[in-house]
Amino acid sequence: MERHMKVIFLDRDGVINEDPTGGYVTRWEEFRFLDGSKEAIRKLTDSGYEVTVISNQAGVGKGLYTLETLGKITREMTAEIERAGGKIKSVFYCPHRDEDNCDCRKPKAGLFRQATEGLDIDLGQAYFIGDGLRDIEAGKNAGCKTILVLSGKTSIDGRQNWALQPDYIFKDLSEAVDWLLKR
Repeated sequence: MERHMKVIFLDRDGVINEDPTGGYVTRWEEFRFLDGSKEAIRKLTDSGYEVTVISNQAGVGKGLYTLETLGKITREMTAEIERAGGKIKSVFYCPHRDEDNCDCRKPKAGLFRQATEGLDIDLGQAYFIGDGLRDIEAGKNAGCKTILVLSGKTSIDGRQNWALQPDYIFKDLSEAVDWLLKR
């Protein structure tokens, strides 16, 4: 069993890459890295963090793309991040739709359980960085500290009405990582 790993969980769309206007990245050609995201992941890697991606990908369950296509997108994404000097340790996707009522779809914590199975990780010391309120709820359900980045689907308008508040809010992944590494 690995002991006391420094782990950080990242949502994908809106954190690593642009949140697609049509709702889903259905092929690699539609994947656009957000400015600074590859460099931020490199900084995390260089600082000894294990980076794990946790993302809902309901487009699979809706038949908009296949698990094979999702796998290709993931392989291309991780290869490009590695070329930039970073490393994604693992990726966990929920391919289901809301109505499937699975245990892995965020805001449920099933993907976090899958990602940490057999590892000695204190989720109370881990961060989950996402771009949506569903991410914040998922991170809190898993017991993580939460960071909302404003590079995706959420703005802070109406924040006072949110049922759950993120622990921290930053402009994007790059700003969040710079703050985290200065702590």
